Amino acid sequence: MDVFHYLALGFSVALTPLNLGLVLAGCFIGTLIGSLPGIGPINGVAILLPLAYSVGLPPESALILLAGVYYGAEYGGRISSILLNVPGDAGAIMTTLDGYPMAKRGEGGRALALSAVSSFFGSMGALLLMVIFAPLLSKLAIQFGPSEYVWLMIFAFTCLATMVGKRPIKTIVGVVIGLLLATVGIDSGTGILRFTMGIPNLFDGVDFLVVVIGMFAISEVLILLESWARNDLKLTPVGKSFVSFADLMAVKWVIFRSTISGFLIGVLPGTGASIASAVAYGTEKRFAEGKEEHFGQGDIRGLAAPEAANNASAAGSMVPMLTLGIPGSGTTAILLGALLMFNITPGPLLFEQQPNIAWGLIASMFIGNIALLVMNLPLIGLFVRLLSIKQSYLVPVIVMLTFVGIYSIHGDTFDLFFMIVLGVFAFILRKLGFSLAPVILGLVLGKVLEENLRRALSISGGDWFILFDGAITYVLAIATVLAIVLPKVMKLRKK
Repeated sequence: MDVFHYLALGFSVALTPLNLGLVLAGCFIGTLIGSLPGIGPINGVAILLPLAYSVGLPPESALILLAGVYYGAEYGGRISSILLNVPGDAGAIMTTLDGYPMAKRGEGGRALALSAVSSFFGSMGALLLMVIFAPLLSKLAIQFGPSEYVWLMIFAFTCLATMVGKRPIKTIVGVVIGLLLATVGIDSGTGILRFTMGIPNLFDGVDFLVVVIGMFAISEVLILLESWARNDLKLTPVGKSFVSFADLMAVKWVIFRSTISGFLIGVLPGTGASIASAVAYGTEKRFAEGKEEHFGQGDIRGLAAPEAANNASAAGSMVPMLTLGIPGSGTTAILLGALLMFNITPGPLLFEQQPNIAWGLIASMFIGNIALLVMNLPLIGLFVRLLSIKQSYLVPVIVMLTFVGIYSIHGDTFDLFFMIVLGVFAFILRKLGFSLAPVILGLVLGKVLEENLRRALSISGGDWFILFDGAITYVLAIATVLAIVLPKVMKLRKK
C-alpha cells in the first residue's frame, strides 16, 4: 500500500465521532494549558495521561487526545509570551523577543494572529514532510551520536552570539550565565556536588520552569511596579486583531525556511522546540540583509520564524518516537510511555503491524491544526483584551499565576523564594541592557552539550578527535564556521 492509502486509513480512524471529539477537546485543553505560565505541554500531557488510561480509551484514541494537548499547548504558549512577556514553555522564549514589543506598541492582535497563522503553516508543512520523508529521516536521526550533538549545540550557540540585540558581548555573557546555572547540582559522571552551596533543594539542579518564570514573569512584574512608582503606567492600546495579506507575503519565505529547519531539528532526539526556535530566529536575522537591527524591536519576521519552527519541531519530534521508539522531546517521551502502557511497542514495525495507530495519529494532527486555527483566530480579540486591563489589576494576576504554577510543580516553598531571587537578578540584567533569552537557552543547551561531550569523550577515552569522526560532524563544523564568518564577509562587501 502507498502513502496515500495509509493516509486515507488514518483519516478513517481520526474522523470517527469519538476521535474527532478527542482531537477538539485535546486542542482546546492544550491551548489553555499552554497559555498558563509554568505548566507547558510536558505537564499538560503528564496530567491527562492517567485520565486517558483510566477511562479505558482505545490506544489510538488515547494517543490522539494526548497529541492534541501537545500541539495545542505549543499554540497556546504564544499567548502569554506576546501579551505578558511570560513564555509558557521553552519553545515560546524566542516569541517574546519581537511579539511582546509588538503588543506594547498596540499590535497585540496583529501579533497573535500572525503567530497563529505561522504556527499553522509550520505544523502543516512539517506534517507533510513527516508523511513523505519519515522513513528516510529516521535513518538520519540514528546516525546522530554524541559528537554530532556536540557540534549541533555549538552551532546553536554560534547562532545565539549574533541573534539578540546589537551587543554580542552581552549575549555571550547571558549564555555563560545560563551555562553556569546548568552546572548546578550533582555531577552525573562523578557524583560530586557542584555549586549547590550546601542547599539540598539544589542537589537535583536548577528547575528549568523556576528559572523561566522567575526571570521573565517576576522581572516583568518589577518593571511594571517601577513604572507605577514613576506614575508613567499607561493602558496598552488593543489594536486590530487580524493578519493582513501584506504581512503573510512578507513572511512567506521566513515560514518556509523555519518550517524546514524546525522539522529537521525536531527529528533529532533530545533537541526540541527551544533549539529549533533559536536556530530559526538566528537564521532569519542573517537573512535580514541590513535590517537585522529591527529584530527585537517588534519585527514580524522575528515573530513568524520561532513560531513556525517550534510547531514544526513538535511534529518532527514524533518521527523518531514512531519510527525508532526514541522520544524526540520530553513530551514525546511521555507519549512513548503512553504507548507502552497500552502494550504497544513503537518502532519500525509499528507502521506495518498497527497502521491504524500510527496513521490515525498523523491524520488527527492534520485535523487538530485546522481546528486550532479555527478556534484561535476568533478568540484573538478576547485574548488581546488582557492588554486593556489596568496594570494595577494585571500585576496581581501575573504574580498569582506564577506562584501557583511554580508551587504546583514540587509543592516546595524553596522554589518560590528562589524564583523571586532570580526575578530580582533578571530585573537588574534588564536594566543593564541584557536580553534574558540567551540566559534561558544557555541553561537548556548547556545540559545537552555537557551530557553529549562527556559521552563522546568517554567513548574515545579522552581523545578529542572523536568530535571530527564522520561526515555529519564535518558538515556541522563547517556550518558553525560559516555562521561566524559570513556576517562579517557580508558587512565587508556592503562597505
